[in-house]
Amino acid sequence: MKELLDLFLVFAKIGGFTFGGGYAMLPILQREVVETRKWATNEELMDYYAIGQCTPGIIAVNTATFIGNKRRGVLGGIVATIGCVTPSIIIIMLIAALIKQFADIIWVQHALAGIRVAVCVLVFDTVMKLAKKSLKDVVTYLIFAAVILLTLFTKLPAVLWVVSAAVIGIAYKIITERKKTSGKEAA
Repeated sequence: MKELLDLFLVFAKIGGFTFGGGYAMLPILQREVVETRKWATNEELMDYYAIGQCTPGIIAVNTATFIGNKRRGVLGGIVATIGCVTPSIIIIMLIAALIKQFADIIWVQHALAGIRVAVCVLVFDTVMKLAKKSLKDVVTYLIFAAVILLTLFTKLPAVLWVVSAAVIGIAYKIITERKKTSGKEAA
């Protein structure tokens, strides 16, 4: 029961102090889940995050579900998910009740503009950390470059690039494993 409560509280903290969506949440997830609690490795977190991006729903919530499920099964997944969304639900309900009264106040508009800039920095930081851990060889650099170009110059859905990258990654692994196997047999 204590671990379920820990899951709820950790993900409530993450959900309550992360502004800017799932991408901005990754640095906090890395610190809380990987570094502090050791509930997942960096590689596992990146895998959960990648899968969370490919599946329907909010990336942060999907990632919380994966981590909770890893720790305590289905119940852990449910508890982590509820923890992640509870602060947002409370905050959004409060803002929705008050937004009309404050939306035209200039300092509120300036505060939101400043928050958007800070979130851009958090997203950029996350991208840099992911790139350092993900770009390992020529193939991963080529996939990275191709996805950047295709994303910038086409309007096709991002899921297409994620699925294509997965297929290329699988094909590359199969080809390299076959080369290793055939090289050992020839020797």
